[in-house]
Amino acid sequence: MLYASTDRKWLPLYEALASSVRLQILELLGNGSSNVKDLAEQLGLSPAIVTMHVRKLEVAGLISTARIRKDGGTHKICSLSETAIEIALPSAMLRQPQNVYEQSIPVGHYTSFEVHPTCGLSTSERWIGEFDDPRHFLNPERMNAGVLWFGKGYVEYQTPNYLRNGQKVEQIVIEAELASEAPGVNENWPSDISFYLNGVPLGFWTSPGDFGLSRGRYTPDWWSDSVNQHGLWKVIRITREGTFADEEHISDTTVDDVVTNQHYWTLRFAVEEGARHAGGMTLYGAGFGNYNEDMKFKVFYRNDHGI
Repeated sequence: MLYASTDRKWLPLYEALASSVRLQILELLGNGSSNVKDLAEQLGLSPAIVTMHVRKLEVAGLISTARIRKDGGTHKICSLSETAIEIALPSAMLRQPQNVYEQSIPVGHYTSFEVHPTCGLSTSERWIGEFDDPRHFLNPERMNAGVLWFGKGYVEYQTPNYLRNGQKVEQIVIEAELASEAPGVNENWPSDISFYLNGVPLGFWTSPGDFGLSRGRYTPDWWSDSVNQHGLWKVIRITREGTFADEEHISDTTVDDVVTNQHYWTLRFAVEEGARHAGGMTLYGAGFGNYNEDMKFKVFYRNDHGI
């Protein structure tokens, strides 16, 4: 399932759907994978035109492609990447206040961790250290990491609290690309990923699997096909009504429960020892996955006079 919203970053998705030809391509691929030549014949179009449409669908994350050798030639095989799309429309409960402190947090900028195999991390150019050795999470090159994964444990990040006197928090939004962590790849590998802010539990979201059957749109070319490729973009909102993951209520924790006078925020992602689904966690940042984005941390606030 692809979860989208009215955020402008989803425009490529909506543009990809705004074409009868591209909708036909999705319908044809619903019957199974196909190469561009066969799609062109079924649509009565030239392969060049179909290639252009396929590229738009690929950028939108709706299909994936792979080049294979067959019958003495190279074929571009197209497959569906998603089974459904859910679009979250704005609601009164989640309407954003006018003012915001927004920060991007790179994956490797954690300030504390405890991880257990399977585990590892990588920059967009090379692996950092060796697989399944937690000591490499202290490697100085970790600051450049674009992806990390672990079987259980946590990573914790601290980021500045820029709130001033008289500024009242209305909601806090945490966004990240997440997935489970299975040995190898397993798209049916649920994992309960828990979230904490300033030591306060926010609830958990169950990741359905460790996605690797199609390559991540921004995953480097040198990255092996046999390991994790991409995750799902998750939006965690802490409001005055509780905490929500993609509009699903996950706890009664409110902004009043997490706001402190400290000069920084402490954010933790964890897979607990006693979780019902302890299937690990993969965290993707810029240079990996399907979104090419670091984590986002947003604090929406109002001043005393309501502006």
